[in-house]
Amino acid sequence: MRKIKLEDIANTLGVSKTLVSMVLNGYGDKNGIKKETQERVIALCNEMNYKPNQMARSLRLGKTHTIGLIVADISNTFYAKMARNIEDYCNKFGYNLIICSSDEKDAKEASIIKMLKEKQVDGLIISSTLIDNTEIIALKKEHFPFVLVDRYFPEIPDTNFVIIDNYQGAYNAVNHLIGIGHQNIAMISISPAHITSVKDRNKGYSDALKKAGINNNHFLLCQVPFENIELGVELEIKKLLLYDKKVTAIFAVNQNITIAVVKILAKLNIKIPDHISLISFDDLPFFEIINPSITAVAQPLDTICKNAVEILMKEINKKDNTIEKTQLVLPTELVIRNSCKTL
Repeated sequence: MRKIKLEDIANTLGVSKTLVSMVLNGYGDKNGIKKETQERVIALCNEMNYKPNQMARSLRLGKTHTIGLIVADISNTFYAKMARNIEDYCNKFGYNLIICSSDEKDAKEASIIKMLKEKQVDGLIISSTLIDNTEIIALKKEHFPFVLVDRYFPEIPDTNFVIIDNYQGAYNAVNHLIGIGHQNIAMISISPAHITSVKDRNKGYSDALKKAGINNNHFLLCQVPFENIELGVELEIKKLLLYDKKVTAIFAVNQNITIAVVKILAKLNIKIPDHISLISFDDLPFFEIINPSITAVAQPLDTICKNAVEILMKEINKKDNTIEKTQLVLPTELVIRNSCKTL
């Protein structure tokens, strides 16, 4: 079957191709085209299953209506949910989404940014793993629309970002453990350690201990590799079991570490919270229904995604480069459940 063209629609209705194009691109009202005529154009396009040439449309409008999203790992539940929410909000603005994983590797993220720009995406939403901020500075100099989420570069002023208060969330979590009698609190963190979200959570942990007059013991500061979280967690927990003072609680800096901790403790027949308490930075739906349910720092993920997309749309549609940048730091919520024992 022959592909329906714009001129077929115009000839059938007895109007010009320009009129049909204006209606399909949303400029009917602006150009004084009658509502009845606009409705006839749209109805016939649907009836004849007309599909616009997207490449030609992109060249004409200067937009591809496509956004690139770069996250560390799309298989991570947090980023999977983020991607879905961002996709839904992009769709509301008539945009499609390309999702890429950097695997916490600088070189891969840099190549993804280059690839997405070559595909002429209209903007980027980035949860960056970069230790070298050259790529971000380049985007800024080019005035290329982008928004940072989850992680940001405090040394680069005037960039759009939507993050959470990682420091306060971690501080509140550890302070909760201190408040119910814990002092020997281990933290299991993750590499790469330069990422702002990780650094802020680590500092929140340390400052909570310091304010309570508890010395920071480097033996209790654990770090596992992004590439092999479960094995790393098992090795660190076995190391903690050798500590001469009983470790009574673990603060896990993200949900993947929390899941690994639960699995390894069960494997070692160490019961939560009878033998050791556990608190997670990041919440998951099943943390509420497993036994025991897991106390967790919950992030306002939907709010993060909604704001990120709305900010990016403003960047894409701006008339000049004087638009003020938006920098949002959102609060977290400590959800108290049953994984922390009062001593």
